[in-house]
Amino acid sequence: MGKWALWGAAGVVGQSVAAALRSQGKPYRVVGRSLGGLKATFGDDPLAEQVTWNPEDAASVRAAVRGVDTLIYLVGVPYQDFRLHPLLMQRTLEAAIAEGVERLVLIGTVYPYGHARTTPVREDHPREPHTFKGRMRKEQEDLVLAADAAGRIRGTILRLPDFYGPGVDKSFLYSAFQAALQGNTANLVGPIDVPHEFVFVPDVGPVVLSLANEPKAYGRFWNLAGAGSTTQRALVERIFQEAGRTPRFRVASKLMLRLLGLGNPFMRELVEMHYLLTHPVLMDDSALRGLLGTVHKTSYEEGIRRTLREMGQTQRSA
Repeated sequence: MGKWALWGAAGVVGQSVAAALRSQGKPYRVVGRSLGGLKATFGDDPLAEQVTWNPEDAASVRAAVRGVDTLIYLVGVPYQDFRLHPLLMQRTLEAAIAEGVERLVLIGTVYPYGHARTTPVREDHPREPHTFKGRMRKEQEDLVLAADAAGRIRGTILRLPDFYGPGVDKSFLYSAFQAALQGNTANLVGPIDVPHEFVFVPDVGPVVLSLANEPKAYGRFWNLAGAGSTTQRALVERIFQEAGRTPRFRVASKLMLRLLGLGNPFMRELVEMHYLLTHPVLMDDSALRGLLGTVHKTSYEEGIRRTLREMGQTQRSA
């Protein structure tokens, strides 16, 4: 494959994909809205070409994608602006097709499935999102699948569960890692005894590259499950144990989220997705493993150790 572009690269999953490309010595382009942010994250990597885009300017979008063969789409939007997901995807697809990009891989979520009818959920599960955020994510997916079906670009989607790892501050577990390192009380969103799954972010990059390089991957979506079913309580207790501390945490209910949301837009928007904690979507990724052969998953025990170690080193050097 030729030139890779990580579209919305500065997030933790983008950094994982970049690390996988770097390990293979492949040059790549990182695309974001802020050149300063890109330089702060990728400025030390000679393989990374830093390019900005303005999604409101079609010429800017085309310039950012020009010369690219494979586009990994990782663009995030604020939780209160999910209406932007299909709009930004449409603009990116139009530019990518106009510039002759061959392949696009969308990093997606479980939101389009809606309420789980089965446990675990396979890719043939209906996509019937009952939330606004789920509908926006489904519209985004449909754009990719329609462009592939029309032969305009090869497109595929990789669905991720919740994730955790070094530097992952938008995780249900982040507060627990911080609290365990600092001797504080973790803030959790409950219930915390319901089955859940998490993927260790450094594991994602190699899977994305393998999927993008597999011709049979395109025209559909794929699940990537976590390292097994667990609970928030089990992981938080393990995090504190690894840090040598007694677990200390407080748990916010859905009602508490509503109250916190009166002054916090993120908490207000989180209420809509609370069903994922009471009726979780646990994914079956046997199809992905059948396609790729090997899908490495770091155990929760090892992932917790690595996250504590790297977060501790970062805090000491700050």
